Amino acid sequence: MMEHTKTRKLFEGEITRKAVLESFKKLTPAHMVKNPVMFTVYVGSILTTGLWIQALTGKGEAAPGFIFAVSLWLWFTVLFANFAEAMAEGRGKAQADTLRKSRQEVKAKKLAKPDKSAKSTEVLSGDLRKGDVVLVEAGDFIPADGEAVVGVAMVDESAITGESAPVVRESGGDRSAVTGGTRVISDWLIVEVSSNPGESFLDRMISMVEGAKRQKTPNEIALNILLAALTIVFLIVCATLLPFSIYSVAASGAGKVVTVTVLVALFVCLAPTTIGGLLSAIGIAGMDRMIQANVIAMSGRAVEAAGDVDMLLLDKTGTITLGNRQATEFIPADGVDIKALAEAAQLSSLSDETPEGRSIVILAKEKYGLRGQEIHELHATFVPFTAQTRMSGVDIGKRAIRKGAAEAIEKYVKEEGGKYPDDVRAGVEAISRRGGTPLVVAEGKKILGVIHLKDIVKGGIQERFAELRRMGIKTVMITGDNPLTAAAIAAEAGVDDFLAQATPEAKLKLIRESQAGGRLVAMAGDGTNDAPALAQADVAVAMNTGTQAAKEAGNMVDLDSNPTKLIEVVKIGKQLLMTRGSLTTFSIANDVAKYFAIIPAAFALTYPELNALNIMRLATPQSAILSAVIFNAVIIVFLVPLALKGVQYRPASASRLLRDNFIIYGLGGIIVPFIGIKAIDMILVAFGLVK
Repeated sequence: MMEHTKTRKLFEGEITRKAVLESFKKLTPAHMVKNPVMFTVYVGSILTTGLWIQALTGKGEAAPGFIFAVSLWLWFTVLFANFAEAMAEGRGKAQADTLRKSRQEVKAKKLAKPDKSAKSTEVLSGDLRKGDVVLVEAGDFIPADGEAVVGVAMVDESAITGESAPVVRESGGDRSAVTGGTRVISDWLIVEVSSNPGESFLDRMISMVEGAKRQKTPNEIALNILLAALTIVFLIVCATLLPFSIYSVAASGAGKVVTVTVLVALFVCLAPTTIGGLLSAIGIAGMDRMIQANVIAMSGRAVEAAGDVDMLLLDKTGTITLGNRQATEFIPADGVDIKALAEAAQLSSLSDETPEGRSIVILAKEKYGLRGQEIHELHATFVPFTAQTRMSGVDIGKRAIRKGAAEAIEKYVKEEGGKYPDDVRAGVEAISRRGGTPLVVAEGKKILGVIHLKDIVKGGIQERFAELRRMGIKTVMITGDNPLTAAAIAAEAGVDDFLAQATPEAKLKLIRESQAGGRLVAMAGDGTNDAPALAQADVAVAMNTGTQAAKEAGNMVDLDSNPTKLIEVVKIGKQLLMTRGSLTTFSIANDVAKYFAIIPAAFALTYPELNALNIMRLATPQSAILSAVIFNAVIIVFLVPLALKGVQYRPASASRLLRDNFIIYGLGGIIVPFIGIKAIDMILVAFGLVK
């Protein structure tokens, strides 16, 4: 479902056509007043249109052609700003339409109680309510969001995540949450519905993607207030220039009074219209980029907070490590042949379907040539692992092989009348110090040796943590391991710190202490035990495969359920802040350059001395004013792709980013208008469009 969003072009034909239409639909006072800067341009457009109509009757303050040209380009300025916003919204709506296609009304088997043998009633998914219990079998679509309360099944979630590989959903764990619209492809589940119609995860996704409920962030509100204040200042300045011009002309008896059309053009060019026209599009596009990364942000505030994050909490298992411990070596006891240890370890693991058990069988086969043996040929009795015994094994005739935790095997061997060798004890301690997990193997009362299980750190993770460090972000590994093991893995992975033997209370305490110290904390989680910490974190990314409690506590949901996505989320947040800052810098610098074009032109007839400031050597006052107004409108169009795509982010210090921002967008914002306005002036003169 999400695959197409990752390859979507910046300007798709259908989205662009709809955005053009929406640009005109947004020309209503109720919509325009939401953006104070563009509302004043909107009022100026209406005013100059009225002056043009007046000029057509022969009573105008200037030539009708000049007033019409100024009015037309002021309308274009408003339309181009509306177009930028409509393009950002249109991309989100296109994604929402795709999501709607995945939502369908299906028949559900409603049960009287959570028991597969209970009587079922066939109802439509739209009639289900929170708390209802339904049976979903192989081939059925899951009718609504919920929690698996009985059963285990393979579920195809490609309609939501875009991933083709099915996933396991089962009751009683952190993989119990199911999403309406996904399909069971094997076995069955009994699901307790967790949402009423219209409140499902898919419905919330559609709402967020469309941007209908997008609230402005604190920084965005503050910038809006600043832009509104600047607009009011320039409005007052331009309004007072008219009586001042009248007085000057009357007192000197020479020159001409500045026209209202020119004052409106002056105001529009001086006001921060560039950033005012693009600000909304920048915020919407930030959420859109999250969608492209398969992350649903529940608010613009969350996206912005991601850009300010300076501390990341990351689970060890599945995030920093592959998530499954792997057997890496066999360490025999003194006097024991390593091949005998490998064979015993393999036999004890034949019925062990855990990743650890399978890795032991594979290591014995690949390293020592021990072929896999058929279980039924051995006539063996397998002893399953239990939390009480902390070991498992196999009995084959008179052979009793056991594999398990060091303490459990030591107790077992001593009960059998054997001894626990010192060299094995030393090997167990050495493995623990290196961050591994030791499993001891015994046959009868004899210790054969130790299996080294190791958490495999993901490839390239060190480089990613180094990149985060360059971004000024502290990384903290969260694990339930003992401090010794945690320290070893933290050192190998390259994280800055770790929290060992982490409980929900310990995670919550760490986040609160960090926030009290002025840090903004981001965290990823998937379990109910992560919910308190997720609710406390500034940026909380819940895994889509996780529990309903985790998803409700987070302010983002990762559809790919990839905890390392936190790094991507932070980059997108920083990109949003950089884009807003860069375009604000460009807009203000832009205005400074436009002063040299329009101020001398506006008052040249009143104060001929101001011609000395016409350093661009613009042809006439009329061409100067019109060139500045045209440039002011056109520059918004040229910046729309940057607002939608975002400024490229590269890890660097804050001082370097600030320096680069001023050089590229500050200096560039001053130079570009000089070139652009002069070029437009030359075109207007060449085609005889101005006198």
